[in-house]
Amino acid sequence: MKVISDSNQIPLVERSLKTVWHPCTQMKHHESLPLIAITKGKGPWLFDEKGNALLDCISSWWTNLFGHSNPRINQAINNQLEKIEHVMLAGFTHPPVVELSERLAALTKGHLGHVFYASDGASAVEIALKMSHHFWRLNNKPEKKKFVCLENGYHGETLGALAVTDVAIFREAYGSLLQDVLTAPSPDARKAQAGESPEDIAKRAADALEKIFEAEHQNIAAIIIEPLVQCAGQMAMYSPEYLRLVRSLCDRFDIHLIADEIAVGCGRTGKFFSCEHAGIWPDFLTLSKGISGGYLPLSLSMTTDKIYRAFYGDKTQQGFLHSHSYTGNPLACAAALACLDIFESETVLEKNIERSKNLATEFAWAKADSRIEHWRQQGMILAFDIKLKSLERPNTFPREMFSANLREGMLIRPIGNTIYVMPPYILSADETAQMGASVKRALDQVLA
Repeated sequence: MKVISDSNQIPLVERSLKTVWHPCTQMKHHESLPLIAITKGKGPWLFDEKGNALLDCISSWWTNLFGHSNPRINQAINNQLEKIEHVMLAGFTHPPVVELSERLAALTKGHLGHVFYASDGASAVEIALKMSHHFWRLNNKPEKKKFVCLENGYHGETLGALAVTDVAIFREAYGSLLQDVLTAPSPDARKAQAGESPEDIAKRAADALEKIFEAEHQNIAAIIIEPLVQCAGQMAMYSPEYLRLVRSLCDRFDIHLIADEIAVGCGRTGKFFSCEHAGIWPDFLTLSKGISGGYLPLSLSMTTDKIYRAFYGDKTQQGFLHSHSYTGNPLACAAALACLDIFESETVLEKNIERSKNLATEFAWAKADSRIEHWRQQGMILAFDIKLKSLERPNTFPREMFSANLREGMLIRPIGNTIYVMPPYILSADETAQMGASVKRALDQVLA
Protein backbone atom coordinates (compact mmCIF):
# COMPACT_ATOMS: atom_id res chain seq x y z
CA MET A 1 0.00 0.00 0.00
CA LYS A 2 1.35 3.44 -0.93
CA VAL A 3 1.86 5.73 2.04
CA ILE A 4 1.20 9.40 1.30
CA SER A 5 3.37 11.70 3.39
CA ASP A 6 1.79 14.77 4.92
CA SER A 7 5.17 16.46 5.52
CA ASN A 8 4.25 19.21 3.07
CA GLN A 9 1.57 20.30 5.53
CA ILE A 10 4.28 21.16 8.08
CA PRO A 11 5.82 24.64 7.64
CA LEU A 12 9.10 24.57 5.74
CA VAL A 13 11.01 26.30 8.54
CA GLU A 14 9.88 23.71 11.07
CA ARG A 15 10.88 20.86 8.76
CA SER A 16 14.28 22.48 8.21
CA LEU A 17 14.97 22.83 11.93
CA LYS A 18 14.23 19.14 12.44
CA THR A 19 16.68 17.85 9.83
CA VAL A 20 19.03 20.54 8.45
CA TRP A 21 22.16 21.52 10.39
CA HIS A 22 22.81 25.04 9.12
CA PRO A 23 26.35 26.38 8.54
CA CYS A 24 28.17 28.91 10.68
CA THR A 25 25.17 28.92 13.03
CA GLN A 26 24.33 28.27 16.66
CA MET A 27 21.13 26.37 16.00
CA LYS A 28 19.64 27.34 19.39
CA HIS A 29 19.57 30.97 18.27
CA HIS A 30 16.79 30.02 15.87
CA GLU A 31 14.47 29.66 18.84
CA SER A 32 14.38 33.47 18.93
CA LEU A 33 15.60 34.29 15.41
CA PRO A 34 13.44 32.27 13.00
CA LEU A 35 14.81 30.88 9.79
CA ILE A 36 13.64 32.52 6.58
CA ALA A 37 12.29 30.15 3.96
CA ILE A 38 13.30 31.44 0.51
CA THR A 39 11.28 30.06 -2.36
CA LYS A 40 12.54 32.07 -5.33
CA GLY A 41 14.85 34.81 -6.47
CA LYS A 42 14.89 37.30 -9.30
CA GLY A 43 17.65 39.77 -10.06
CA PRO A 44 19.00 41.19 -6.78
CA TRP A 45 15.85 40.16 -4.91
CA LEU A 46 14.98 37.10 -2.81
CA PHE A 47 11.38 36.14 -1.97
CA ASP A 48 10.21 34.14 1.02
CA GLU A 49 7.32 31.70 1.15
CA LYS A 50 4.91 34.54 1.99
CA GLY A 51 6.04 36.61 -0.97
CA ASN A 52 8.04 39.15 1.05
CA ALA A 53 10.97 40.62 -0.88
CA LEU A 54 14.56 40.97 0.40
CA LEU A 55 17.28 42.92 -1.40
CA ASP A 56 20.33 40.65 -1.43
CA CYS A 57 22.92 43.21 -0.29
CA ILE A 58 25.65 40.58 0.24
CA SER A 59 25.20 38.54 -2.95
CA SER A 60 24.26 35.47 -0.87
CA TRP A 61 27.65 35.16 0.83
CA TRP A 62 29.43 37.01 -1.99
CA THR A 63 28.54 34.59 -4.80
CA ASN A 64 25.66 35.92 -6.94
CA LEU A 65 27.46 38.47 -9.07
CA PHE A 66 24.66 38.83 -11.60
CA GLY A 67 21.69 38.24 -9.35
CA HIS A 68 19.29 35.34 -9.07
CA SER A 69 17.71 33.52 -11.97
CA ASN A 70 19.89 35.28 -14.53
CA PRO A 71 18.49 34.33 -17.95
CA ARG A 72 21.90 34.03 -19.66
CA ILE A 73 23.32 31.73 -16.99
CA ASN A 74 20.07 29.75 -16.86
CA GLN A 75 20.23 29.19 -20.61
CA ALA A 76 23.89 28.16 -20.54
CA ILE A 77 23.21 25.52 -17.90
CA ASN A 78 20.13 24.25 -19.74
CA ASN A 79 22.09 24.00 -22.99
CA GLN A 80 24.86 22.05 -21.27
CA LEU A 81 22.33 19.82 -19.52
CA GLU A 82 21.20 18.57 -22.92
CA LYS A 83 24.78 17.44 -23.70
CA ILE A 84 26.51 16.04 -20.61
CA GLU A 85 25.79 16.80 -16.95
CA HIS A 86 28.94 15.24 -15.48
CA VAL A 87 31.90 13.09 -16.34
CA MET A 88 34.96 12.35 -14.24
CA LEU A 89 37.94 14.51 -15.15
CA ALA A 90 40.52 11.78 -14.48
CA GLY A 91 41.30 10.40 -17.93
CA PHE A 92 38.52 12.45 -19.60
CA THR A 93 37.90 16.03 -20.60
CA HIS A 94 35.06 18.06 -22.08
CA PRO A 95 34.55 21.37 -23.93
CA PRO A 96 33.40 23.59 -21.01
CA VAL A 97 36.38 22.80 -18.77
CA VAL A 98 38.86 23.32 -21.61
CA GLU A 99 37.34 26.63 -22.72
CA LEU A 100 37.07 27.91 -19.15
CA SER A 101 40.72 27.06 -18.45
CA GLU A 102 41.86 28.77 -21.64
CA ARG A 103 39.89 31.92 -20.94
CA LEU A 104 41.03 32.19 -17.33
CA ALA A 105 44.66 31.69 -18.35
CA ALA A 106 44.23 34.43 -20.96
CA LEU A 107 42.86 36.78 -18.29
CA THR A 108 46.16 36.36 -16.43
CA LYS A 109 48.01 37.11 -19.70
CA GLY A 110 49.45 33.62 -19.52
CA HIS A 111 51.17 34.09 -16.16
CA LEU A 112 48.95 31.42 -14.58
CA GLY A 113 48.36 28.97 -17.39
CA HIS A 114 47.34 25.80 -15.55
CA VAL A 115 44.04 25.30 -13.72
CA PHE A 116 43.15 22.60 -11.19
CA TYR A 117 39.46 22.34 -10.26
CA ALA A 118 37.55 21.58 -7.07
CA SER A 119 34.11 22.44 -5.74
CA ASP A 120 34.49 24.94 -2.86
CA GLY A 121 36.85 27.66 -1.75
CA ALA A 122 38.49 25.78 1.12
CA SER A 123 39.29 22.92 -1.26
CA ALA A 124 40.96 25.33 -3.68
CA VAL A 125 43.12 26.62 -0.82
CA GLU A 126 44.00 23.05 0.20
CA ILE A 127 45.10 22.39 -3.38
CA ALA A 128 47.38 25.43 -3.46
CA LEU A 129 48.93 24.54 -0.09
CA LYS A 130 49.50 20.92 -1.09
CA MET A 131 50.91 21.86 -4.49
CA SER A 132 53.38 24.25 -2.90
CA HIS A 133 54.52 21.67 -0.34
CA HIS A 134 54.79 18.95 -3.00
CA PHE A 135 56.70 21.24 -5.36
CA TRP A 136 59.47 21.78 -2.80
CA ARG A 137 59.66 18.04 -2.13
CA LEU A 138 60.06 17.38 -5.84
CA ASN A 139 62.83 19.98 -5.90
CA ASN A 140 64.74 18.29 -3.05
CA LYS A 141 63.76 20.85 -0.44
CA PRO A 142 61.40 18.82 1.79
CA GLU A 143 62.19 21.07 4.75
CA LYS A 144 60.20 23.88 3.07
CA LYS A 145 56.83 22.87 4.47
CA LYS A 146 55.74 25.72 6.73
CA PHE A 147 53.18 28.31 5.73
CA VAL A 148 52.83 31.98 6.59
CA CYS A 149 49.41 33.58 6.95
CA LEU A 150 48.26 37.04 7.94
CA GLU A 151 46.79 38.15 11.22
CA ASN A 152 43.00 38.27 10.85
CA GLY A 153 43.07 36.32 7.57
CA TYR A 154 40.46 33.74 6.56
CA HIS A 155 40.92 30.93 4.02
CA GLY A 156 38.34 28.28 4.83
CA GLU A 157 37.43 25.68 7.43
CA THR A 158 38.87 22.39 6.24
CA LEU A 159 41.93 21.48 8.28
CA GLY A 160 44.62 22.77 5.93
CA ALA A 161 42.75 25.97 5.15
CA LEU A 162 41.83 26.45 8.80
CA ALA A 163 45.49 26.19 9.79
CA VAL A 164 46.23 29.35 7.78
CA THR A 165 43.11 31.12 9.07
CA ASP A 166 43.59 33.58 11.93
CA VAL A 167 40.00 34.17 13.02
CA ALA A 168 39.71 32.85 16.57
CA ILE A 169 36.07 31.79 16.50
CA PHE A 170 36.79 29.33 13.68
CA ARG A 171 39.98 27.93 15.21
CA GLU A 172 39.13 27.55 18.88
CA ALA A 173 37.46 24.16 18.71
CA TYR A 174 39.92 22.57 16.30
CA GLY A 175 43.30 24.08 17.14
CA SER A 176 44.69 20.77 18.37
CA LEU A 177 44.18 19.27 14.91
CA LEU A 178 46.01 21.99 13.00
CA GLN A 179 49.61 22.26 11.85
CA ASP A 180 51.73 25.10 13.18
CA VAL A 181 52.01 28.16 10.96
CA LEU A 182 53.76 31.51 11.12
CA THR A 183 51.49 34.54 11.44
CA ALA A 184 52.53 37.93 10.07
CA PRO A 185 50.96 41.31 10.92
CA SER A 186 48.04 42.43 8.79
CA PRO A 187 48.51 45.58 6.68
CA ASP A 188 44.98 46.64 7.73
CA ALA A 189 44.79 50.39 7.06
CA ARG A 190 42.71 50.86 10.23
CA LYS A 191 45.95 50.51 12.20
CA ALA A 192 47.14 53.93 11.03
CA GLN A 193 48.31 56.35 13.69
CA ALA A 194 48.02 60.12 13.28
CA GLY A 195 49.73 61.19 10.08
CA GLU A 196 50.21 57.65 8.73
CA SER A 197 48.97 56.58 5.30
CA PRO A 198 47.81 53.10 4.20
CA GLU A 199 51.17 52.83 2.41
CA ASP A 200 52.95 53.43 5.72
CA ILE A 201 51.03 50.56 7.30
CA ALA A 202 51.80 48.35 4.30
CA LYS A 203 55.51 49.09 4.61
CA ARG A 204 55.52 48.40 8.35
CA ALA A 205 53.72 45.07 7.85
CA ALA A 206 56.10 44.11 5.05
CA ASP A 207 59.10 44.93 7.27
CA ALA A 208 57.76 42.53 9.90
CA LEU A 209 57.21 39.87 7.24
CA GLU A 210 60.78 40.35 6.02
CA LYS A 211 62.06 39.47 9.51
CA ILE A 212 59.99 36.26 9.48
CA PHE A 213 61.36 35.35 6.06
CA GLU A 214 64.93 36.11 7.11
CA ALA A 215 64.64 33.76 10.09
CA GLU A 216 62.62 30.95 8.52
CA HIS A 217 62.84 31.10 4.71
CA GLN A 218 64.60 27.74 4.49
CA ASN A 219 61.54 26.14 6.09
CA ILE A 220 58.77 28.20 4.44
CA ALA A 221 56.89 26.85 1.43
CA ALA A 222 54.46 29.73 0.87
CA ILE A 223 52.63 32.73 2.23
CA ILE A 224 48.87 33.00 1.66
CA ILE A 225 47.05 36.34 1.57
CA GLU A 226 43.70 37.82 0.54
CA PRO A 227 44.61 40.62 -1.88
CA LEU A 228 43.40 44.08 -0.77
CA VAL A 229 40.49 42.98 1.45
CA GLN A 230 40.45 40.49 4.34
CA CYS A 231 36.75 39.84 4.01
CA ALA A 232 35.83 37.57 6.92
CA GLY A 233 38.29 39.59 8.99
CA GLN A 234 35.76 42.43 9.21
CA MET A 235 36.48 43.72 5.71
CA ALA A 236 40.00 44.90 6.57
CA MET A 237 41.32 46.84 3.55
CA TYR A 238 44.89 47.74 2.71
CA SER A 239 47.15 49.37 0.14
CA PRO A 240 48.20 47.54 -3.05
CA GLU A 241 51.75 48.48 -2.07
CA TYR A 242 51.73 45.57 0.35
CA LEU A 243 51.18 43.12 -2.53
CA ARG A 244 54.13 44.58 -4.41
CA LEU A 245 56.36 44.34 -1.35
CA VAL A 246 55.30 40.75 -0.61
CA ARG A 247 55.90 39.70 -4.21
CA SER A 248 59.41 41.15 -4.01
CA LEU A 249 60.11 39.39 -0.70
CA CYS A 250 58.85 36.06 -2.04
CA ASP A 251 61.15 36.37 -5.06
CA ARG A 252 64.10 37.27 -2.86
CA PHE A 253 63.62 34.43 -0.36
CA ASP A 254 62.35 31.77 -2.82
CA ILE A 255 58.90 31.43 -1.26
CA HIS A 256 55.60 30.90 -3.07
CA LEU A 257 52.92 33.57 -2.99
CA ILE A 258 49.33 32.23 -2.82
CA ALA A 259 46.66 34.82 -3.61
CA ASP A 260 43.32 33.74 -2.19
CA GLU A 261 40.87 35.60 -4.45
CA ILE A 262 37.88 33.44 -3.58
CA ALA A 263 35.95 36.42 -2.22
CA VAL A 264 37.78 39.34 -3.87
CA GLY A 265 38.26 37.99 -7.39
CA CYS A 266 35.88 38.14 -10.35
CA GLY A 267 35.68 41.92 -10.42
CA ARG A 268 34.72 42.53 -6.81
CA THR A 269 37.52 45.03 -6.09
CA GLY A 270 37.37 46.85 -9.43
CA LYS A 271 39.56 44.63 -11.60
CA PHE A 272 38.90 41.03 -12.52
CA PHE A 273 41.76 39.84 -10.29
CA SER A 274 42.60 41.89 -7.21
CA CYS A 275 46.32 41.32 -7.77
CA GLU A 276 46.05 43.45 -10.90
CA HIS A 277 45.72 46.56 -8.72
CA ALA A 278 49.35 46.02 -7.71
CA GLY A 279 50.60 44.92 -11.12
CA ILE A 280 51.83 41.58 -9.78
CA TRP A 281 51.01 37.91 -10.28
CA PRO A 282 51.20 35.24 -7.57
CA ASP A 283 52.48 31.68 -7.90
CA PHE A 284 49.02 30.35 -7.07
CA LEU A 285 45.63 32.06 -7.35
CA THR A 286 42.40 30.58 -6.00
CA LEU A 287 38.88 31.40 -7.18
CA SER A 288 35.42 30.24 -6.15
CA LYS A 289 32.19 32.00 -5.08
CA GLY A 290 31.52 34.42 -7.96
CA ILE A 291 33.21 32.36 -10.67
CA SER A 292 29.97 30.43 -11.31
CA GLY A 293 27.75 33.42 -10.58
CA GLY A 294 26.54 31.75 -7.40
CA TYR A 295 24.84 28.98 -9.35
CA LEU A 296 26.85 25.82 -8.74
CA PRO A 297 29.76 24.75 -6.53
CA LEU A 298 33.00 25.42 -8.40
CA SER A 299 36.48 26.40 -7.30
CA LEU A 300 39.92 26.34 -8.82
CA SER A 301 43.61 26.91 -8.23
CA MET A 302 45.66 28.49 -10.99
CA THR A 303 49.42 28.21 -11.15
CA THR A 304 52.49 28.78 -13.29
CA ASP A 305 54.14 26.63 -15.92
CA LYS A 306 57.22 26.29 -13.69
CA ILE A 307 55.18 24.67 -10.93
CA TYR A 308 53.17 22.52 -13.34
CA ARG A 309 56.36 21.21 -14.96
CA ALA A 310 57.74 20.03 -11.63
CA PHE A 311 54.92 17.46 -11.45
CA TYR A 312 55.29 16.32 -15.07
CA GLY A 313 57.12 12.99 -15.37
CA ASP A 314 56.94 9.22 -15.77
CA LYS A 315 56.26 8.30 -12.14
CA THR A 316 52.69 8.36 -10.87
CA GLN A 317 53.96 9.51 -7.47
CA GLN A 318 55.40 12.61 -9.12
CA GLY A 319 51.94 13.71 -10.21
CA PHE A 320 49.60 15.81 -8.10
CA LEU A 321 47.49 13.09 -6.50
CA HIS A 322 44.45 15.05 -5.42
CA SER A 323 40.89 14.70 -6.64
CA HIS A 324 37.26 15.61 -6.14
CA SER A 325 34.37 13.59 -7.55
CA TYR A 326 32.90 16.67 -9.22
CA THR A 327 36.19 18.20 -10.40
CA GLY A 328 35.52 20.40 -13.44
CA ASN A 329 31.80 19.62 -13.51
CA PRO A 330 30.46 20.57 -16.99
CA LEU A 331 27.35 22.34 -15.66
CA ALA A 332 29.38 24.47 -13.25
CA CYS A 333 31.91 25.27 -15.97
CA ALA A 334 29.06 26.26 -18.31
CA ALA A 335 27.77 28.66 -15.65
CA ALA A 336 31.27 30.12 -15.25
CA LEU A 337 31.64 30.59 -19.00
CA ALA A 338 28.29 32.40 -19.10
CA CYS A 339 29.58 34.71 -16.35
CA LEU A 340 32.72 35.48 -18.37
CA ASP A 341 30.50 36.20 -21.38
CA ILE A 342 28.49 38.68 -19.30
CA PHE A 343 31.68 40.39 -18.08
CA GLU A 344 32.76 40.89 -21.71
CA SER A 345 29.53 41.68 -23.52
CA GLU A 346 28.09 43.95 -20.83
CA THR A 347 31.38 45.72 -19.96
CA VAL A 348 30.77 44.92 -16.31
CA LEU A 349 34.07 46.19 -14.93
CA GLU A 350 33.60 49.55 -16.60
CA LYS A 351 30.00 49.87 -15.39
CA ASN A 352 31.03 48.87 -11.87
CA ILE A 353 33.06 52.07 -11.65
CA GLU A 354 29.81 54.03 -11.74
CA ARG A 355 28.06 51.53 -9.46
CA SER A 356 30.82 51.87 -6.87
CA LYS A 357 30.38 55.66 -6.99
CA ASN A 358 26.65 55.18 -6.38
CA LEU A 359 27.48 53.00 -3.38
CA ALA A 360 29.72 55.70 -1.94
CA THR A 361 27.06 58.36 -2.48
CA GLU A 362 24.25 56.41 -0.85
CA PHE A 363 26.37 55.52 2.18
CA ALA A 364 27.96 58.96 2.54
CA TRP A 365 25.76 59.50 5.61
CA ALA A 366 27.93 56.99 7.49
CA LYS A 367 31.04 59.15 7.06
CA ALA A 368 29.47 61.94 9.13
CA ASP A 369 27.87 59.74 11.78
CA SER A 370 29.65 60.08 15.14
CA ARG A 371 28.76 56.49 16.02
CA ILE A 372 30.76 55.20 13.05
CA GLU A 373 34.46 54.93 12.26
CA HIS A 374 36.72 53.51 9.55
CA TRP A 375 34.42 54.09 6.56
CA ARG A 376 36.12 52.30 3.66
CA GLN A 377 35.51 51.05 0.14
CA GLN A 378 37.26 48.92 -2.45
CA GLY A 379 35.28 48.61 -5.66
CA MET A 380 31.99 46.86 -4.97
CA ILE A 381 32.77 46.32 -1.29
CA LEU A 382 31.81 49.05 1.19
CA ALA A 383 32.18 48.77 4.97
CA PHE A 384 32.28 50.76 8.18
CA ASP A 385 32.60 49.97 11.88
CA ILE A 386 30.25 50.88 14.70
CA LYS A 387 32.25 52.33 17.59
CA LEU A 388 32.13 49.86 20.45
CA LYS A 389 31.16 52.57 22.93
CA SER A 390 27.99 53.05 20.85
CA LEU A 391 26.93 49.45 21.43
CA GLU A 392 25.01 48.39 24.52
CA ARG A 393 25.32 44.70 23.64
CA PRO A 394 28.30 44.15 21.31
CA ASN A 395 27.89 40.37 21.28
CA THR A 396 24.31 40.49 20.05
CA PHE A 397 24.68 43.47 17.71
CA PRO A 398 25.15 41.37 14.52
CA ARG A 399 21.89 39.47 15.13
CA GLU A 400 20.01 42.61 16.11
CA MET A 401 21.23 44.43 13.00
CA PHE A 402 20.42 41.42 10.83
CA SER A 403 16.85 41.35 12.19
CA ALA A 404 16.36 45.10 11.85
CA ASN A 405 17.44 44.97 8.22
CA LEU A 406 15.07 42.08 7.53
CA ARG A 407 12.25 44.33 8.69
CA GLU A 408 13.52 46.89 6.17
CA GLY A 409 13.55 44.27 3.40
CA MET A 410 17.35 44.03 3.30
CA LEU A 411 19.68 41.04 3.65
CA ILE A 412 22.63 42.39 5.66
CA ARG A 413 24.90 40.13 7.72
CA PRO A 414 27.31 42.16 9.93
CA ILE A 415 30.66 40.74 11.01
CA GLY A 416 31.07 41.75 14.64
CA ASN A 417 30.71 45.53 14.77
CA THR A 418 31.38 45.86 11.02
CA ILE A 419 28.52 46.59 8.64
CA TYR A 420 29.28 45.91 4.99
CA VAL A 421 27.58 45.57 1.63
CA MET A 422 28.77 43.46 -1.32
CA PRO A 423 25.79 43.65 -3.68
CA PRO A 424 25.32 41.97 -7.07
CA TYR A 425 26.70 43.88 -10.04
CA ILE A 426 23.20 44.51 -11.39
CA LEU A 427 21.85 46.90 -8.76
CA SER A 428 20.07 49.94 -10.20
CA ALA A 429 20.71 53.43 -8.85
CA ASP A 430 17.27 53.36 -7.20
CA GLU A 431 17.95 50.01 -5.53
CA THR A 432 21.32 51.27 -4.30
CA ALA A 433 19.61 54.34 -2.82
CA GLN A 434 16.99 52.12 -1.20
CA MET A 435 19.76 49.99 0.31
CA GLY A 436 21.64 52.96 1.77
CA ALA A 437 18.53 54.50 3.32
CA SER A 438 17.26 51.20 4.71
CA VAL A 439 20.57 50.31 6.37
CA LYS A 440 20.58 53.73 8.06
CA ARG A 441 17.06 53.26 9.38
CA ALA A 442 17.89 49.80 10.67
CA LEU A 443 21.03 51.05 12.39
CA ASP A 444 19.11 53.89 14.02
CA GLN A 445 16.61 51.40 15.37
CA VAL A 446 19.28 49.11 16.81
CA LEU A 447 21.29 51.93 18.40
CA ALA A 448 18.29 53.88 19.64
